Amino acid sequence: MKVLVLGATGYIGSAVVSRLTLEGHDVVPLVKDASALGADVPVRVGDLTDPDSLRAAVTQDVDAVVNLATPTGDEAVDTAALDALTGPLRGTGRAFVYTSGVWVLGATGDAVADEESATDPIGIVGYRPRIEQRVLAAAGDGVRAVVIRPGIVYGRGGGIPALMTGWAREHGTGRYVGPVATRWPMVHVDDLAELYALALTKAEEGTVLHGVAHESVPVAAVAAAADVAAGGAGRAEPWPEARAAEVLGAPFAEALALDQVVSGRRAVDELGWRPSRPYVLAELSGGVRG
Repeated sequence: MKVLVLGATGYIGSAVVSRLTLEGHDVVPLVKDASALGADVPVRVGDLTDPDSLRAAVTQDVDAVVNLATPTGDEAVDTAALDALTGPLRGTGRAFVYTSGVWVLGATGDAVADEESATDPIGIVGYRPRIEQRVLAAAGDGVRAVVIRPGIVYGRGGGIPALMTGWAREHGTGRYVGPVATRWPMVHVDDLAELYALALTKAEEGTVLHGVAHESVPVAAVAAAADVAAGGAGRAEPWPEARAAEVLGAPFAEALALDQVVSGRRAVDELGWRPSRPYVLAELSGGVRG
């Protein structure tokens, strides 16, 4: 397949591009600057704030579009971008894979949230469920539209756990935001990339998939493992949300304190997804890479 990828140079996007390329797909990154990836890399130029540029990038030879771009934070802009990207796909049966996230579910408590659970988004992703619904609605107009909600992503020295390692290095101990009982649904970036490849070829239109390999990882344990990764003894202490907000901003601090238990079973059962990468605690504390 010829796959147009937005966000191809990002943390998740670069892993997805590598996986799609490995599986034989012809990946075409959509970038703001044609020189961003070098003269020998074929790219298309577009910007989320310029719907015409996005529409022009989705030519007839593009078999699928994967949107891994970071949202702008402006619902009207993101809606216009979505309509521009899906417009050329309507009535063709071509695929559109949109990246959301588990934060749209809000706090789950001890109940395990799945793809049928109601959304209750926190502030940082407040309008994202409406974008999701707009994506899924395209399935009724001849687009094989799929929404993927990744959990907290780790691996390859990136993601929020990498931030936590930096905090541990800076403060001399691991730090976590929120109560000690806070849990995160998590996934290794390479396992997540494999899910995108499966969704691109096997997911049915109108499908929501949780990119979650581990339903509920204790955040305090992640902070302790991050301390080990930073050269410490594996200690962790709470970082009050109000104080974290002063440094990180209130929306991000709220997200880090979010307690969730989220299932990724649908992708396993329906697509044959088999997450196999090291558990986040082993990767951080044991120095595993890849």
